[in-house]
Amino acid sequence: MVSDRPLFILAGICPYQNRGCEAIVRGTVKILRNNFKDPSFLSFTFTQNTDFQQQRKDEYDDAITHKKMNTDQYYGKKSLIQRIIFKFDKTKKKYLLCNEMLPYLDDAVAVLSVGGDNYSLDYGIPKVFTDLDDVVLDKKRPLILWGASVGPFDTLPEYEQYMIEHLRKVTAIFARESATVDYLTKKGITKNVHLVADPAFLLDPVKPQDTSEKLSFVEGSIGLNLSPLMANYITGGDLPQWEQIAANMIDYLAKNTLRSIYLIPHVTSPISDDFTFLKKVWNRIDSPVKSEIHLIPPDYNAAETKWIISNMCLFAGARTHAIIAALSSNIPTLSFTYSIKAKGINRDIFGHEEYCIGPDQLTSEIVTSRIKSMLKTSDQIHSELMEKIPLMQQKAMYAGNLLKDLLEYS
Repeated sequence: MVSDRPLFILAGICPYQNRGCEAIVRGTVKILRNNFKDPSFLSFTFTQNTDFQQQRKDEYDDAITHKKMNTDQYYGKKSLIQRIIFKFDKTKKKYLLCNEMLPYLDDAVAVLSVGGDNYSLDYGIPKVFTDLDDVVLDKKRPLILWGASVGPFDTLPEYEQYMIEHLRKVTAIFARESATVDYLTKKGITKNVHLVADPAFLLDPVKPQDTSEKLSFVEGSIGLNLSPLMANYITGGDLPQWEQIAANMIDYLAKNTLRSIYLIPHVTSPISDDFTFLKKVWNRIDSPVKSEIHLIPPDYNAAETKWIISNMCLFAGARTHAIIAALSSNIPTLSFTYSIKAKGINRDIFGHEEYCIGPDQLTSEIVTSRIKSMLKTSDQIHSELMEKIPLMQQKAMYAGNLLKDLLEYS
């Protein structure tokens, strides 16, 4: 049974410099508060940088305590003795990763793996997350893949077989979109799978206190989010080439729509920084319309960034949670997709993927044509979102009911 004041461990999250990770946490806390009495939260962050201390300092929710996974030693250099030990006993390395979490596991009613898309090949083989899972399951604690997209892993058949067996062992998979459910069903994983929606659909936008001239938006503006990660899918990893393609695309879009463009970063971590990328892109633009292309600074948290996005008449983006911020603000949204995430979310909302563009279609002409087409039907898209987004928010909140049943009757 669940205790009077349950403790939840939120694991697998990246620092709030990834606004999507913060949005997941805020939405998750909202869900669990709606279903459990006065819960508290330990958020174990995967980070190797000093910004973790700043995150602890900036946290405004007293119920959330931030702690750090032991990634420094997990990834760092090992002594000869450690290398020998880990070679013959791989469990010890897994426990090394989780040594900060271990003292709290017995008191936690559940561990929620809240990274969103950790269980995919988008960022390489997710060994660190499956190692975390193994420790939690070894300690016989409920482990929930919370609001997750999973797979596909079919490009690595041997690893896919390992992941299929691994995913069968977890307590439950709360999938945030139907594409994940379809993939898992094809692989014979159904008993522990539940379709919900991303917790970030429940994030409340907050107007920044700084409402100076730099946040004075031109009516009818287009918001745009592009990431350095997209270079892997568009130019084979050639970042300068992707910067030039993006600059040409933005310039062409501004000239052919005659609208103001706002470049909106959503992830500003050292290893993947939208703002740094977009600033380089902006600097490459040499055009009479450059005065209509504005770069939003990286000064705003997830809720404030969602408020900024909500002021656009149309949004086009790459980061999944920038897309969710726009859609859940009822803003017509063109998704730049390179995985199942945005496609599945679009399918669940609209019943189709017409508002998605893959890497092979990311040209100035195609992007501008699709945006102009969506601008013509923006009222219709807005009305559809007004109808569908409350249903997505209900599905996100329903995850709390599912979890409560699971914990009370398991």
